[in-house]
Amino acid sequence: MKKTVLALLTTIAVSVHASEQPISLLHDKARNRAVPIEIKRPKTASSCHVKKPCPVAFISAGYGVPHQEYQFLSETLVNLGYLTVAIRHELKTDPPLSVSGNLFQTRQENWLRGAKTIEFVRTKLASSYPQYDFDNLLLVGHSNGGDLSALLINHGKDYISGLVTLDHRRVPLPRNINVPVLSIRASDFPADEGVLYTNSELKTYPGCVIKIPESRHNDMTDNGPVWLKQKIQSLFSRYLKGQSCSTLKQQVSN
Repeated sequence: MKKTVLALLTTIAVSVHASEQPISLLHDKARNRAVPIEIKRPKTASSCHVKKPCPVAFISAGYGVPHQEYQFLSETLVNLGYLTVAIRHELKTDPPLSVSGNLFQTRQENWLRGAKTIEFVRTKLASSYPQYDFDNLLLVGHSNGGDLSALLINHGKDYISGLVTLDHRRVPLPRNINVPVLSIRASDFPADEGVLYTNSELKTYPGCVIKIPESRHNDMTDNGPVWLKQKIQSLFSRYLKGQSCSTLKQQVSN
């Protein structure tokens, strides 16, 4: 009897452990496409329930950057109670990102593919993680990852509750009163015309654009300097906690 009970408990333990293993690769059958991801549960995962789901954030990597190299962002999000999913958008078999011509036109293939990937990941994970809110996604993207995230919102998807970009440069920020935006800017490259809000638009849309002095576009990953990652984490965390844009800007200038 004791052996039977022990065996049963062992089986249960193994099953529970197996079910908690994070998914690292999804397969989109419709496109015959592998989608590498990294999932991190929030620190408060035990309090997430179907009737009271916890928030979800998708992190889209910059072009050529491994999706696992945004741990400083994932750490901030899980500490704030978010289920965090980092997504790799480019595979070795994909065509290279265009670097010539009208980039807003020539990069559409990449951005549309990335937007479809976000939609696929959302649909795929929603049924596996019913205790999390996939109907109010926070999108976070660095560089090209910010571009494709903005593009998805601009296509009118209603399941996105907010956007945070790290120095994306090509796709206009959403002009949508229902989608608050934080765009953290580096200092070495300007965004294309029309990407960021004008002063008059900032009076209409819930946007906040903040430039970090002496920061570089390519440093906004785990490989960047500690001071920059800490500055981004602080802005990111305070923004998600509801601090005003004017207060956040004061923090940068201090």
